Amino acid sequence: MLGSRALLASILLSLYLIYLNLKGCSAQSSPPNFTRNDFPSDFVFGSGTSAYQVEGAAAEDGRSPSIWDTHTHAGKMPDKSTGDIASDQYHKYKEDVKLMSDTGLEAYKFSISWSRLIPNGRGEVNPKGLDYYNNLINELIEKGIQPHVMLYHHDLPQALEDEYNGWLSSRIVNDFTAYADVCFTEFGDRVSHWTTMAEVNIIGVSFDNGLFPPQRCSYPFGVTNCTAGNSSTEPYIAVHNALLAHASIFHLYKTKYQVYMHIFQSIFLKKGLIVPLY
Repeated sequence: MLGSRALLASILLSLYLIYLNLKGCSAQSSPPNFTRNDFPSDFVFGSGTSAYQVEGAAAEDGRSPSIWDTHTHAGKMPDKSTGDIASDQYHKYKEDVKLMSDTGLEAYKFSISWSRLIPNGRGEVNPKGLDYYNNLINELIEKGIQPHVMLYHHDLPQALEDEYNGWLSSRIVNDFTAYADVCFTEFGDRVSHWTTMAEVNIIGVSFDNGLFPPQRCSYPFGVTNCTAGNSSTEPYIAVHNALLAHASIFHLYKTKYQVYMHIFQSIFLKKGLIVPLY
């Protein structure tokens, strides 16, 4: 976790970004000339992505569809885009890591595609998916970049959604824990920074207004025409199961892996920054 000095540096950086926003980054403004030396040594500069948004290769090397594949292929995006190719990081990870290194990044947070690593959501591990993540992690380490792994960024295997409605079933807890166990076993010798899931509150939103897959909601709460769902109950059931899954994985980490995986970054929540116009 960030120490007090690193936390202070984070606050200062946020204030600086607000300052730039308010000043409009005009040529006449004279923003403070911050350098890396102005931040504590344990403050890490990095960037982050999610698997579906960057990997591409959606139907290659044994990967099965996620709920986002189903969503985009049904034409649900405003621009009708899909993640079939995306940034093509699956094929271009070496080029991407070189760009990170050239930029001076110290860390890279990426998510693992559950349906690439374990196509059926449980059971057999896909060796080509395993190779990809091993190669990415090794490339990052070779370039001196810390790998930070997010286990889940909203791309539930469609197989589990079809089988038991995904996060609406308590069965997701055991399947998610087993998936995490595979990740810890295969990558934990090189990855020390782990997060269970991104924006667990957005999981609830997906069952409230139906904006994101699996696009479940009920009148009058939906922002789209959902064909199934109950906005009064399902958001709470889904988030309840997500929190149980998080707790189960943390228990797994504490009891089996903490000896050599020293950093567990818990869970991320969706938040926003509001800047006044005047």
